[in-house]
Amino acid sequence: MSTPRTFHEAKARLASGSVTVQALAQAALARAKEHAELNIFLELFEESALAKAAEVDAKLAAGTAGPLAGAIISIKDNLCYAGHRVSASSKMLEGYESPFTATAVQRLLDADAVIMGRTNCDEFAMGSSNENSAYGPVSNPLDPARVPGGSSGGAAASLAAGICHIAIGSDTGGSIRQPASFCGVAGFKPTYGRISRYGLIAFASSFDQIGPFAHDAADVEAAYRVMAGTDPLDNTSSQRPVEETPTKTSSLRIGYYRQCVEHAGMDPEIKAHFEAQVGRLKSEGHVVEAIDLPMADLFVPTYYILSTAEASSNLARFDGIRYGHRSKTAKGVDETYRLSRTEGFGPEVKRRILLGTFVLSVGHYDAYYAQAMRVRRLVRHNTVQALKSYDLVMTPTCPTTAFPKGHISDPVAMYLQDIFTVQANLAGIPAISIPTGTHSNGMPFGTQMMAKPYADLQLLDMAKRCFS
Repeated sequence: MSTPRTFHEAKARLASGSVTVQALAQAALARAKEHAELNIFLELFEESALAKAAEVDAKLAAGTAGPLAGAIISIKDNLCYAGHRVSASSKMLEGYESPFTATAVQRLLDADAVIMGRTNCDEFAMGSSNENSAYGPVSNPLDPARVPGGSSGGAAASLAAGICHIAIGSDTGGSIRQPASFCGVAGFKPTYGRISRYGLIAFASSFDQIGPFAHDAADVEAAYRVMAGTDPLDNTSSQRPVEETPTKTSSLRIGYYRQCVEHAGMDPEIKAHFEAQVGRLKSEGHVVEAIDLPMADLFVPTYYILSTAEASSNLARFDGIRYGHRSKTAKGVDETYRLSRTEGFGPEVKRRILLGTFVLSVGHYDAYYAQAMRVRRLVRHNTVQALKSYDLVMTPTCPTTAFPKGHISDPVAMYLQDIFTVQANLAGIPAISIPTGTHSNGMPFGTQMMAKPYADLQLLDMAKRCFS
């Protein structure tokens, strides 16, 4: 069977009666098994997916199906789904079965999406290459010698391999947008608080945001509309109503940061492509202007100080007593804590816990954590001020294409992969990466667009207008 690439194509074929949801689900599961060597899925939910597909076919026949009827969706392995295992790709949670379902996942199910499995990711969503999983790295389907990006690399790869219509990931500092760029798909980080974080295994609670991947902005929007909205189970979810219809204007005011284009690490081909996009948008009647990016050199260090501090706090619960792996050789309480965490966490997670504990410690709190909080407040202020003058701000998503596995061994160099994406998380604004180019090395890359807080649907509409 020729499997529809996008959800809206599948929806049209379902409406015509030329395919069933069960057939789509079976084809997706078969394709996932065919690509097992890419290590995209940690588990396929075959039984529940096929049961849901049969249920949705019955609803379609009765005319009662939801807005995502027939959508085949993968979820990142840090999203809880009742009766299914979730591990955050860590030995710490190996074999754990969730007793409840994340709000975002439940809303997808209520909309009649079929969730087919959980995708591999960097352990506890900490990484930019998907090489930090306790269950092995994910390969980029477009070139298996290269990484798919991280931490939501398995989610992006499930689309690039043609398995799913939509994938759900989480974005703490670029973990949706960077793998979207590396895998040639669209990836969207909504405004902080726009989608409930209930049921998302936390990394850094003031940064984490659930968001969708898809092949185009139309499918991204379909998933976003279902998941967005207030949730009484998450006190950080916004009480603000989701906007119904984005504001339309004949031409857009677009800013782009000259510091990003002139960055020393920028690949020349990506730079030339971005400049060509600027020229094209101007020729189409949009106002496109270069603007300055204040404090750009502080974005990455500020993000890593604050996010590791929150990780240190959030991951304290995995202690071998209440949750997670417990050492079989430990004797006594102290040894149980120490050995359980030593055995359960991988090197990158340990590195970030240690860094976060350090910046929160007596004698260093004011110098690091408190100062980073002040910088974050200024970053948000500067970003929101810029967006008062422009409909959107545009940057390359990443300075390079996907790199070979094992190519970056220096943790600091790996952290700098987030150089263009962390701003949106620091400021809490919506951002999307749209695939716009292909490098001479054969790998895709994307363009990032950011908008003011809560202009999520407007951003998605502008993405469709500018890059459809």
